[in-house]
Amino acid sequence: MKRFVFMLLGALAVLPAGAQHAGDSVWVKEHYYKEERQIRMRDGVHLFTAIYIPKDSSEKHPVLITRTPYSAAPYGVAFTPNLWNTYWKSYAEEKYIIVIQDVRGRWMSEGQFKDIRPFIPGKKGHEIDEASDTYDTIDWLLENVPGNNGKVGALGISYPGFYTTMAALSGHPALKAVSPQAPVTDWFHGDDFHHNGAFFLMDCFGFYTKGFGYPHPAPVSTAPVQALKLPCADNYNTFLKIGTIRNFTRLTGDSLAFWKELIAHPQYDGWWKERDPRNYVAQIKPAVLVVGGLFDAEDCYGAWNLYKAIEQQNSATHFNKLVMGPWYHGQWAGNDGTRLGHVQFGSNTATWYQEQIEVPFFNYYLKGKGNLSDLAEANIFFSGENKWHQFSKWPPVATEKEIYLQQDGGLSWQNGSTGFSEYVSDPAHPVPYTQDVHYIRTRDYMTDDQRFASRRADVLTFETDTLTDNLTIGGPVTVDLRVSITGSDADFVVKVIDVFPDDFRYADTPPPNKTRDAGGPYPLGGYQMLVRGDIFRGRFRESFEKPVPFIPGKVTQVKFQLPDVAHTFQKGHRLMIQVQSSWFPLADRNPQQFINIYEATEKDFIKETIRIYHDEAHPSGIILPVLK
Repeated sequence: MKRFVFMLLGALAVLPAGAQHAGDSVWVKEHYYKEERQIRMRDGVHLFTAIYIPKDSSEKHPVLITRTPYSAAPYGVAFTPNLWNTYWKSYAEEKYIIVIQDVRGRWMSEGQFKDIRPFIPGKKGHEIDEASDTYDTIDWLLENVPGNNGKVGALGISYPGFYTTMAALSGHPALKAVSPQAPVTDWFHGDDFHHNGAFFLMDCFGFYTKGFGYPHPAPVSTAPVQALKLPCADNYNTFLKIGTIRNFTRLTGDSLAFWKELIAHPQYDGWWKERDPRNYVAQIKPAVLVVGGLFDAEDCYGAWNLYKAIEQQNSATHFNKLVMGPWYHGQWAGNDGTRLGHVQFGSNTATWYQEQIEVPFFNYYLKGKGNLSDLAEANIFFSGENKWHQFSKWPPVATEKEIYLQQDGGLSWQNGSTGFSEYVSDPAHPVPYTQDVHYIRTRDYMTDDQRFASRRADVLTFETDTLTDNLTIGGPVTVDLRVSITGSDADFVVKVIDVFPDDFRYADTPPPNKTRDAGGPYPLGGYQMLVRGDIFRGRFRESFEKPVPFIPGKVTQVKFQLPDVAHTFQKGHRLMIQVQSSWFPLADRNPQQFINIYEATEKDFIKETIRIYHDEAHPSGIILPVLK
């Protein structure tokens, strides 16, 4: 959800200088002109809008709008380099009217900004929300921008993806197609700031204290100066020294209103529910193309689950398609979709998506050009085998097969092991989410090597023998554990991991370093690739609305879902499962007592012993959606 996702479209390599040709900066400026307008909303507030208009008058042109809290810059006469540095040049070549708008209360727009402003059904009079602001903007554009063809599309990534969902809820008859991409959807269950009730501390604190959360009492064109100065070499060390959420709250000062609102709602209550757009997506009118990344560290949840909600609440004939590629947050909008971290995908999946799916989608609905007969309901890239698959529905038909944890650290398709495995979870020494030493949360951790975690005593590791056949899974993965703890609360982090053969390397990588010198190419032999991992706050095992404590020593079921997976474990690889109780500083530390974690003090954090049972009467396992 970070600002860089929107700005990614303007920060890619500049094309080489040379003769004018379609799509370069000279061509764009020769064929477009720019207008900046303050568009009046129904309540009198004006929203800053940059409009890039084709000079061509031989035909009418469609409108494509992005609404953003991350700035519609550059302001003034300069053009956004998005129009020639990225695949947006395809829309310029197609002569779209490109519109970028600062949302209410951000940058050069008037009004008061509200994070994930709730949608208001049945608005009356001057009541506003992000849907009404979109409606009023479209009305103004169609009335005042010359040469438009009366058809409008909307797209956006991350927070702009949320505003794209809001556009779909506007009900404007001219809005024909929308593409919410990695859309912020549910900040409690799985997007950005919480996963299954666990607070994603590093992302939330970093996002708001680096400037986003500072108020804009009047329109501004320059970014606020970050007031908080912290050591920025090692986030694990820095966040551990800061300590409790109470200490982080003190550091935020008086300006970050949303941080205070967020920690005032530690359970899933009405405040959270009214901010979830899935509650309002019935009877959506425009065609929808939901896009996301399998390895999106921020809004993977939102893409999968917005698509499902629209599918469930609308007629079977409504156009609602899904694309999930092997991407980090926003990677599909960039120029390189060949890899993430050490893991390669075999082709440039980003440009394929842009050329074969997104641009044709908008051309069809806004220009009446081409056809979409070859676009499947769900277009999903399967990592491991590195191939796109098309499905008539998602999740696809799969066989739910449980693989059981075993006493000896093995995994078996048959229940019947004995005993339990245990570890001591110590909040003073939490399990790091990555082996890297850095400050900004990495995007690569979603496919990181997990060997560092396997070596810790507070991480349980279970794995199969070497696979003799491919194992393909597609859909949500269900964790089903039987546990006991010595405290009254605990978190459970479960990871699904692909263990590469000991002699594995890609064709274009050199052999591993066998000298006494450190460094060299990363050793991929035995690589433990994170395929999917997530955290669950145990107090919510019965209800996210009404948390309950554990009874110390009592065997208790903890069952939850990981976000959908699309992966093939190749013959010769192994499947691994890891279980642990911290993931720091990605997620906040649980004091391991049933108290309000946001109010906990240093003395409230205690060690506890956690047992994961795997006997026949108390089996623990992972339920996998196995595809043939």
